[in-house]
Amino acid sequence: MTTQPGVEPDRIDMNDPAARAHWAKKLDATEAQLREAVAAVGDVAADVEMHLKGSHSTTNADRMDELGDA
Repeated sequence: MTTQPGVEPDRIDMNDPAARAHWAKKLDATEAQLREAVAAVGDVAADVEMHLKGSHSTTNADRMDELGDA
């Protein structure tokens, strides 16, 4: 697989404008949101994605707990 310059498959290079634009689009975030997320959790794309999803991401256990409360 060929990657774009500055775009590692699993890392976000915040010093590269092309990489920032690529990851912002891929993660459906603004560059400012991306910058904040990288500052908070580091440049590993999976960690940034989970940070950006925040409370919107749930696990199956979370959903089962919600059903138990109903």
